[in-house]
Amino acid sequence: MGVSDLGMDAPISAGMRVVVRGMEWFVTKVETNATGNRAVSCTGISPLVRDYDAVFLDDLDRIEPVDPVHTTFVPDTSPRAAQSRLFIESLLRATAPTDRAIHVGNKAAMDSLPYQLVPAEQALNQPRQRILIADAVGLGKTLEAGILMSELIKRRKGRRILVVTAKSMMLQFQKEMWERFTIPLISLDSSRIQRIREEIPANANPFSYYDKVIVSIDTLKRDIQYGAALDASYWDIIVIDEAQNVADRAINGRHAQRTKLAKRLASHSDTLIMLSATPHDGRARSFASLMNMLDPTTLPDPEHYDKEAVKHLYVRRFKKDVLSDVSGSFPERRVTQECCQASPAEEEAFDCLTGLHLAMDTHRHTNAALFTTLLEKSLFSSPAACIATINERIKRLSNKHDSVADGDIEQLETLRTSLDRIGPDQFSRYRQLLHLLNSDSYGWLHGSDADDRIVIFTERIETKRWLVEHLGKDLKLPKKAVASMDGSMTDLEQQRIVEDFGTKSSPIRILVASDVASEGLNLHYLCHRLIHFDTPWSLMVFQQRNGRIDRYGQRQRPDIRFMTIKSCNEKINGDARILEILREKENQAHNDIGDPSLLMGKFNIEDEEAVVSRAIESHISAEDFANSLSDVTEDIDRNDDDFDVMAYFGLTQDDDAKPVADSAGDGDVAIPSSPYFDDSRITGDSPSLMSDFDYVYEGLSCEQFQQSAGLKARSVLHDGHGIKVQFNSDSSLRAWLRRHVPDTQILRDDVAEWNDDAQYCLNQSHTLTAQINDEQWSRTQYLWELNPITEWIGLKASSLLYERGQAPIIGANNVANGGCMQPGETIVLISGMIANEQASPVIDEWFGMDYLGGVYRGVLPLSEVWKRTGYRGRKAPGTGVRRYVNRNEDTPDDIRIRQTEDLLPEAVNRAGAYLDERRNEYTNQANKQIDIQLDHIQQWADARKAVLSQYRTGKQDITQVDRIYDEYAGWVKRSLSASGQPVIRIAAAFVNTEQQQETGE
Repeated sequence: MGVSDLGMDAPISAGMRVVVRGMEWFVTKVETNATGNRAVSCTGISPLVRDYDAVFLDDLDRIEPVDPVHTTFVPDTSPRAAQSRLFIESLLRATAPTDRAIHVGNKAAMDSLPYQLVPAEQALNQPRQRILIADAVGLGKTLEAGILMSELIKRRKGRRILVVTAKSMMLQFQKEMWERFTIPLISLDSSRIQRIREEIPANANPFSYYDKVIVSIDTLKRDIQYGAALDASYWDIIVIDEAQNVADRAINGRHAQRTKLAKRLASHSDTLIMLSATPHDGRARSFASLMNMLDPTTLPDPEHYDKEAVKHLYVRRFKKDVLSDVSGSFPERRVTQECCQASPAEEEAFDCLTGLHLAMDTHRHTNAALFTTLLEKSLFSSPAACIATINERIKRLSNKHDSVADGDIEQLETLRTSLDRIGPDQFSRYRQLLHLLNSDSYGWLHGSDADDRIVIFTERIETKRWLVEHLGKDLKLPKKAVASMDGSMTDLEQQRIVEDFGTKSSPIRILVASDVASEGLNLHYLCHRLIHFDTPWSLMVFQQRNGRIDRYGQRQRPDIRFMTIKSCNEKINGDARILEILREKENQAHNDIGDPSLLMGKFNIEDEEAVVSRAIESHISAEDFANSLSDVTEDIDRNDDDFDVMAYFGLTQDDDAKPVADSAGDGDVAIPSSPYFDDSRITGDSPSLMSDFDYVYEGLSCEQFQQSAGLKARSVLHDGHGIKVQFNSDSSLRAWLRRHVPDTQILRDDVAEWNDDAQYCLNQSHTLTAQINDEQWSRTQYLWELNPITEWIGLKASSLLYERGQAPIIGANNVANGGCMQPGETIVLISGMIANEQASPVIDEWFGMDYLGGVYRGVLPLSEVWKRTGYRGRKAPGTGVRRYVNRNEDTPDDIRIRQTEDLLPEAVNRAGAYLDERRNEYTNQANKQIDIQLDHIQQWADARKAVLSQYRTGKQDITQVDRIYDEYAGWVKRSLSASGQPVIRIAAAFVNTEQQQETGE
């Protein structure tokens, strides 16, 4: 582009392109100080300053808007117009969608089921993309977050991303984002942050070193170390995984560190995405705290609200809700109980256990479970687990040195003696497990099939150790075929086990895991068999365990087995029946309502286990226990058509609480309804000239690009789906890519590979043969629009093919390519954009200005430009060969080039007028949305002040309401108004060089 002659007083606004110090910049913000001088915040466009942020003062620097009128046209003489096609394609790909359609997320490396697009659709229909994705275990919340993140990246709203998750989930989340969406999250821990601090100036922010990072919540919550750096950081997108852990459950006015961290982060990003399969704990205020982090102008009273008030802020579905979308992606699970008749040695131990009369239970002073109940729970896991429980308690009792303790010790030692007699041959559940794994009906084939693996869950680490010790030997499996996982392992050790279990080349066939593996981990890639060796006393644990294999992406029917106990001991048999009812109810909840926590009305594992413990200790019959759960399920069944999960969040648990009215009046508080939501499903069409594969291959094949990249001669290879290149040792492309991948091992051996076949890429990631640094990364990257290589091609296209201020001019005379331009016709291809005050495009369009014989004829939409010029080419009938423009004889001569350049002042003027018309259309619609938003937050502010007045709070709380109102009202106006100057770019010109026939009067 040319540089404007308007000089220092030219209007500069967010969204414009300017030249400062010989480099081109994108203006992100303009501020005027008291002396009338402007501070212009910019992001670099030219290759040397690409993505570099700077602030220029117009009294010190010459800030010159780029003027499209001074564009110089350069004829494209390359075969098939390859040079201009690559250049124009790079500009097209830089265009930001301004509608609410799904443009890229549905093309990621996944099946793209319709229900998975809903969170992104709902978020894009909001002024700010802030949402809680609360789908049940196994539906793919991480992928749904990735879809939304991809859409925002495409819209230039996702350059800086922060993901906060548990340590054990960091690698899995990082890999999901890279393998499916090529979003390169850099993993940060305390040691890496410290290394960054050593490399940067003392006053620099370590969280500005990388643009896209993933950090554990336990690292970030250290306020003393990172609080100031976080406060000084701003992100385009923040994702908080397992968001139930940051809900506000203040005890005696004290707030957990995780809650404080989440509240701090919530105000440091426009986009906030929360993920949780268990988003509530039954208390209104706890769930309201998550809603208020997403939008502090939603709930006037966090104790009293209904679903209408928050439905625009969350999405919650269960497997039953999405069955119409999945079409085979969720094979129906098969649940089987393996009946295990107790052996004589076990019966003796059961009789000894039920005959205990422990003084510690008789004289207990708390509501905790009886120790005999703990013994029974551990024995239901394994004799080894029960012995460990006994040994620990005897150790504690031995320090008391009194007769009461001695009596308990004697009874416990007797029980331990009976447990010692239960060897492998007398351990009925273990014998049944061996029988199952060896049976033809189960069909496991002793692990000879690497695609057929088993996960065995057990609650106690002692049970896990015992199984690992015996299984491999008794099944005659190779060394390392049985692996284990528990909470005593480091995060890296756990991650390595999960990686190996999902890698076809690894020797693991059976994974024996404690419940540390039941939360969030993907175990389904090569596994569809799960065995509950012991039965958890919590429905939520059932759901979490089963969700490891019964989840999105499972290709085979999940086979879930429970090992059940049958005993002659009436007490043991009754208690085992209670656990059997839990299994039945969990399956019923899975099929009918989706959320098993509703059956007990408890929303955490400890409370559910307490319910089961009390049932066992009260000697309630199994039937009465079942009936206590049926009361809830029957009520849900009766209202299945209009079942409202919010009713079970505990929001109406206070019978004396006054319900909140739907409108203000009579002293009641009004709750604003959802302000801005349209659930129409649309996906956007791409204006691209070529596929992702062709774009990257043609770019890498361009001689100028190869020289700049430092590729080895003739190293760009392709097979129709995949592209492979080999770098020189000093390759600039390799160095650039290493900064744009999550792990440099992806580019090992000086080789890079891309493939546009999503399934191939996913298969590669699970069939690796090499381990590097305890992590496995596939060399093959998914080739799609958001892969970093496409960004690099765009950088080179804008800097190498044409100089600043130049654009291609293309002869389009040949009708063989499908074009229909008239002799003497000229079409000037223009990209036009208007931004808001935050430099985000609100109008970003491509169009053509049509001239015939130098006379203006009108504005052409982009589709009509392609149609008239035939620039996209067309396949020749019968050959499949695509024909393009650009025969040598069609090349415009100097006279025609000058004639086209002479049209630019008028073309730019008319383009500006056209964009102003589009601005007026947009503003009419935007003003309505601004009014809706301002009305919404005004209602909230009034209602919130009314609530505060009831509690007689101080002025500080009222002031905070005003501050929140002012902040959000200002944000609405800045983000929805089209305040920027029209930014016009001349992308190309198409001419028909045939002479126009003169017509007489």
